[in-house]
Amino acid sequence: MVDGPAHRVRARVERSAGPTVARALPVGYHHLGRVVVLRLPEELRKHFRTIGAAWLDEPGVGAVLRRAGPVTGDWRLPDAELLAGEDCETEVVEFGIRYRFDASRITFARGNRSERHRAGLVTRPGETVVDLFAGIGYFTLPAAVLGKAARVLACEQNPESLRYLRTNVERNHVREKVDIVPGDNRDAVLPRGAADRVFVGLLPSSLAWVPMALRLLRPEGGTLHVHALLGTREGPGSAAGDVTTAIQGAGYRTESVTVRPVKSYGPGRLHVVVDAHARAG
Repeated sequence: MVDGPAHRVRARVERSAGPTVARALPVGYHHLGRVVVLRLPEELRKHFRTIGAAWLDEPGVGAVLRRAGPVTGDWRLPDAELLAGEDCETEVVEFGIRYRFDASRITFARGNRSERHRAGLVTRPGETVVDLFAGIGYFTLPAAVLGKAARVLACEQNPESLRYLRTNVERNHVREKVDIVPGDNRDAVLPRGAADRVFVGLLPSSLAWVPMALRLLRPEGGTLHVHALLGTREGPGSAAGDVTTAIQGAGYRTESVTVRPVKSYGPGRLHVVVDAHARAG
């Protein structure tokens, strides 16, 4: 007999709203700690409260959100609707790293899990790292905890993300090595020529920040991790070419460029990261 959260919720909904509504429920869902995130079609709206209550009966579920659309704006805010519960603060643990956040106000992409982990794997002990779009610590924490960076400068301007970034730095016991830089990174006073590695994680494209990131690298060179979206028909070469052009246009040279897929990003688009080792020309 099939069992599991989605099956049990479907059975509860069938008892209260009937089999037609139960059959219309999507099978997929995301667990973000104590918060469940659903994608429900608008035609089920009059049953949203019933569906939310059915999920709230599951062990460990404290709130239920409906993801209504894509994240928006420079701060990547989720388009989320609360269906059940009250407190959407939650915590996700990945590879021993604790991320606390409000799931109704902050985006936490499960599809970026491998890339967050990789940020810790590529960082070398003793490095100086800059994270230009730190959020709640998506790359800052892996670099500090797993990569054992000596120093991480984490820039963030969203007040809500900034609050959780401070919390997460404390909860992961890396306060002594993470310097939080609040506000717009374009106005921040950052040490030039000191970084071994710079994460540039803005979507849909981080290209405009490549010149700034280059100025932060040590004179002998370092690595940029530049995130972007590209059409699936474009191929990775286009992303590599764009980053290479930006680096050369800033008067630097590339020593190696590698493009890595992160996740699918809606129909016909792919989230990629370009790893570019660059140095002053």
